[in-house]
Amino acid sequence: MNTDVDARRIARTSATVYSILLAVSAIHMLNDSMQTVVTALFPVLRDSLSLTLSQIGWISFTLNMTSSVMQPVVGLYSDRRPTPGMLPIGMGMSLLGIAGLAFAPNYWLLLLATVLIGIGSAVFHPEGSRVVYFAAGDRRSFAQSVYQMGGNAGSMLAPLMTIAIFIPLGQRGAAWGMLLAGAAIAIGLYIVPWYRKQLAAHGAPVKRRSRAAEGAAAEAPRGDGLSRGMVAFALALLVLIVFARSWYAAGINNFYPFYLEDKFGVSKQTAQLALFLYLGAGVAGTFFGGIWGDRYGRKNMIIFSLLGSAPFALMLPHLALEAIFPVVTVLGFIMMSGFSVCVVYAQELMPRNVGMASGLIVGLAFGMGALGAVVLGEWMSAIGENPIPVIDAISWLPLTGLLAFLLPKDRRR
Repeated sequence: MNTDVDARRIARTSATVYSILLAVSAIHMLNDSMQTVVTALFPVLRDSLSLTLSQIGWISFTLNMTSSVMQPVVGLYSDRRPTPGMLPIGMGMSLLGIAGLAFAPNYWLLLLATVLIGIGSAVFHPEGSRVVYFAAGDRRSFAQSVYQMGGNAGSMLAPLMTIAIFIPLGQRGAAWGMLLAGAAIAIGLYIVPWYRKQLAAHGAPVKRRSRAAEGAAAEAPRGDGLSRGMVAFALALLVLIVFARSWYAAGINNFYPFYLEDKFGVSKQTAQLALFLYLGAGVAGTFFGGIWGDRYGRKNMIIFSLLGSAPFALMLPHLALEAIFPVVTVLGFIMMSGFSVCVVYAQELMPRNVGMASGLIVGLAFGMGALGAVVLGEWMSAIGENPIPVIDAISWLPLTGLLAFLLPKDRRR
């Protein structure tokens, strides 16, 4: 009889809860769509508010720093005090930011609205990652890829919003993003009761231990039997790898359309189409990368995603216009195939601190990568608002994938 009970309990914990997984992925898509409104407005704001590329870089930096660097802090807090209500609360803050973005009359109010959107995202992500962890069952890379695919799909909308909404309607068109926030709040309220039950089923956060117990725990093996020092080394490498990839993404997402306009004289719509292909292929790459990560191993997928994309990144600045579109598509697919795998790899290194591990990779590493937007923007302004040599230079960054060979071997399924 006890065997039957144990079997049913194991089946419940190993089964993937697809309804919740798809719901939290939908919130991730809506959240990242709201962040995308900021970057999608760049071509319009550059003309309407006479922004420089340096100012655009600072807006991108503000968005990513508030939405990303705060995530490990929120994740550490939520590991100790999980709060299901943070899902709709975070989206409510983003709603306020979107409203401000639509009507900001100057650069400084744009920054303030961007901060609100970023904080809303920072509040959502750690709790969203924990929901995914509970809903994943024994398909963690797959579940994380579905969750990240939602976010990538939201980011992919930026070029389409620029073409269909912001070029015709201008800055006021951002008000349509308030509908995205309202939908995200509604879905968050749907998830909250299930999330509360999962927290109750998994028990309350562990109480503070004595110093002697904490000292013994510090020497105990962590994820996959690794020592605390090896876990710290692996996390540092992982953050560095994601940091470099984020610098490359900052160049492509924020400045590559300007690069195409200046180098080839194409229209804004054509330049945005190239970015759409890159981001759209990244959505597919995120999905398949999660499946392959469960099958072939997390470390192998991390190596493949960077070293596999390096040849395409290096050839991209030297191609004729006609060849850019297929190459940028392949580049986006391969590069993003390792993103969700990085998150799962970090979670398995820190199984007791899922929120912090998720915040560290999705948050801190990407937030520090946002420095790239500032550095690249300042660099381009210093050389006469010229993006061409800067985009050429960042094409070497995917070679940092060589560092992934030093990562400890992960579990194979």
